[in-house]
Amino acid sequence: MPEWVRTFPLEEIDVEDIVRFDHAGRAFAIYRATDGAPYATDGLCTHEGVSLADGLVLGDQIECPKHNGRFNFKTGAPLRAPVCVALATYPVRLSDGFVEIEI
Repeated sequence: MPEWVRTFPLEEIDVEDIVRFDHAGRAFAIYRATDGAPYATDGLCTHEGVSLADGLVLGDQIECPKHNGRFNFKTGAPLRAPVCVALATYPVRLSDGFVEIEI
């Protein structure tokens, strides 16, 4: 059954940035879009399992630091080779200024 997990205050993520969040043995990536809204995906690239938190956020895209593949972090869609498998995305909400993800 899905649960909401509290991560950290939204203010700890700069606009157009990413932070890694580990929970229950899994890595997640929490993003802050240009409009200030938070988003969440799996934290590892689907191509070779590299941490996306070391990547570069460009608008609504995350570029993997290893092979420069890109995903849309709002939808999880792969956008540039070598990635071809979508990232899982997770519902996000704010609670008392903290980002919470449903996993």
